Amino acid sequence: MKLSVKEIEKIATLARLELSEPEKQMYADQLSVVLDYIEMLNDVDTSGVIETCQVTGLEDVVREDKAQEASEEIKNKLIASFPEKMGKLLKVKAVFDDQT
Repeated sequence: MKLSVKEIEKIATLARLELSEPEKQMYADQLSVVLDYIEMLNDVDTSGVIETCQVTGLEDVVREDKAQEASEEIKNKLIASFPEKMGKLLKVKAVFDDQT
């Protein structure tokens, strides 16, 4: 697929690039070669190829997040060791507070 200088000018405008005349011709030639290569890939028969997203064989190992009940003694120790608290509630800094 041969790109014209006019098409390169349009791409450069969309990408907000300022190109000199020699650069426009250079990019037209280079991008045309890339697009020709991609066009060759369209001719490859991939109908029998299984879709893959990775080839290492690694799998995510995750466990279900389960809440566990703690003894009253452990709860009291945690609350006592926390710097700021309100009764049995632990006070933390705001996460979504916009401070700009």
